[in-house]
Amino acid sequence: MTTILVVDDEVQIREAVERSLSARGYEVLGAPDGAEALDLAASRSPALVIMDLNMPVMDGLETTRRMRTWSSVPIIILSVREDEEDKIAALDLGADDYLTKPFGTGELLARVRALLRRGEASEDHPARYRMEAVTIDVAAHRVTREGVDVHLTKTEWLLLEAFVTHAGKLLTHRWLLQHVWGDTYGEDVEVLRVFVSQLRRKIEPDPRRPKAIVTEPGIGYRWSLRPQE
Repeated sequence: MTTILVVDDEVQIREAVERSLSARGYEVLGAPDGAEALDLAASRSPALVIMDLNMPVMDGLETTRRMRTWSSVPIIILSVREDEEDKIAALDLGADDYLTKPFGTGELLARVRALLRRGEASEDHPARYRMEAVTIDVAAHRVTREGVDVHLTKTEWLLLEAFVTHAGKLLTHRWLLQHVWGDTYGEDVEVLRVFVSQLRRKIEPDPRRPKAIVTEPGIGYRWSLRPQE
């Protein structure tokens, strides 16, 4: 049975999330703060963590930072709309996704399923994607459109690989800039926008309506395609 850890000091929210997950067959662990969450994560090795940002004893930011020193477990952050900066900080620290309170059960469950699928994907089978006439073969380092090779620059490849190796994860502007360009580009969002636009023109069937590289306004981008079976 898949185990999910829910961390929130608001008892009503924590119990509501726990009930929704239990009803779908997940084993659920609950914690009221980050300190207890770290102990449970270390002893029970959950497949996924759902965690509030604002908590006593140890908040979601510090808990995420500490958890990422020894675990790559997927983390979904819960926050109120006013927590925009903290939300981005949590994603930069290694959280995988976020939901703004109040949220619907259906949306939460969809995020959970997406992250669990990503965690189960085998590294022994490199991803291959198809969008209409465009095929992306990561292992072969090749993109084709209607059978014709599409040339990507070195930077475009690094950006594409960052997306596909973190498929489904919300990647912040800062994370992408540091991962692809280095620390000195951490704030140069315009550079990132230009290269994302170029990459979309080369790999998206319709760059004006992107299917693969989806914009999360004000935060970053997400690779939304699932690989071919």
